[in-house]
Amino acid sequence: MPSTTTEPDIDSPGERTPRKRDAGRTFIGYLTEANSVMVTIYSLLLAFAIGALLIIVSDASVRSAWGYFFNRPADALSFSWQAVSTGYRDMFEGAIIDLGRVQQYLDGDATLAQVLRPISETLTYATPLIFTGLAVGLAFRAGLFNIGGHGQFIFGMLGGVIVGFALDLPPLLHVPLALLAGALAGGLLGAIPGVLKAKTGAHEVISSIMLNNIATYFLLWALGTTFIHSTTSQELVSKQVDFSGRLPRLLGWAGSGLRVSAGLLLGLALAAGIWWLLRKSTFGYRIRAVGANTHAAATAGIDIGRTFITTMGVSGGLAGLGGAALVLGLNPYTVNPGTVAEFGFDGITVALLGRAHPGGIVAAALLFGALKSGTLHMQPAIPVEMSTLLQAVIVLFVAAPALVKTLLHLRTPRGGLNTLEARGW
Repeated sequence: MPSTTTEPDIDSPGERTPRKRDAGRTFIGYLTEANSVMVTIYSLLLAFAIGALLIIVSDASVRSAWGYFFNRPADALSFSWQAVSTGYRDMFEGAIIDLGRVQQYLDGDATLAQVLRPISETLTYATPLIFTGLAVGLAFRAGLFNIGGHGQFIFGMLGGVIVGFALDLPPLLHVPLALLAGALAGGLLGAIPGVLKAKTGAHEVISSIMLNNIATYFLLWALGTTFIHSTTSQELVSKQVDFSGRLPRLLGWAGSGLRVSAGLLLGLALAAGIWWLLRKSTFGYRIRAVGANTHAAATAGIDIGRTFITTMGVSGGLAGLGGAALVLGLNPYTVNPGTVAEFGFDGITVALLGRAHPGGIVAAALLFGALKSGTLHMQPAIPVEMSTLLQAVIVLFVAAPALVKTLLHLRTPRGGLNTLEARGW
């Protein structure tokens, strides 16, 4: 007779309990490990904790309550909690949604545009950061540090606004051509540090910093020319982009004042495209190979100089495209020295927080857009510089995982701490 064997019941309670314990132990181990995800999360928490301390210190009534802490400790703790909770609540309402405004809308006392304005402002501030963050992140993947996003963003704005007001075309042609002009202008400026590095060994950080200054002064000169200068204003401002060259508003159907444009969708599409480029294309493989080990890539037959040039060119094109999308999608559809802001430099912090991964960069840009929009809503109780401070502290911790590991006594992950580095120093 054939032998009969009885297999153990894998679903019995005696078998499930150890598995649950193993899963819980693995999860706890992940939380206490200095991996990329947890370092980023802990960096955010530490930054907001430091922000809470600054809110307490900057409030005169809270400071005075701490002056008699040992007599009435409850006052100091209560006032501190009230100041911090109110501040961060105002930030949330200014960046995401104001629940009180939602109730007013349901009661018929507010418009839909008023309800959507916080998220619209967050997305508006985040849109150019997606482009500049992708520009810096792509260069990082090749071991390059594109610190010239500021200048490339300026050239992109100029390219976009010139095509925007100088050509008379239908919208289906006008908008793509204006965006293409911005990408080409930024790409040409971005390729210069790549050429200098490939041909002479000049470090891209030094050359791109110099090009930032050149682009800034070139903008001042260009805005003063009769071709670009506005015919209706005495201030240093460009002509206005024609209606046919403007990007449509995404939330225009909900009412006026919602500024987020179709540039956001373009940025998200580019993030997906950069992910595909890096993971699925031959060019992306060359970028990753050069970024991982230049000598090994050269031994494998990869043209290092050509990779540097094309990577910096594409990187500059992304930043330039962001500049064009800004001027084509944001009222008053003109360029002036104040339009540039710090989008190019903020792209560096976005790329660092996003670990140079397209998805992480989009998330970081949305976070920084929310911080900007939220801190504006916190005024005058809390200064707008709180946004910049929180960004700086977040990047400080993200860029120094060893610091987070030491402060929170985390374990070193298998393979060591993950850091972004640009070679050549």
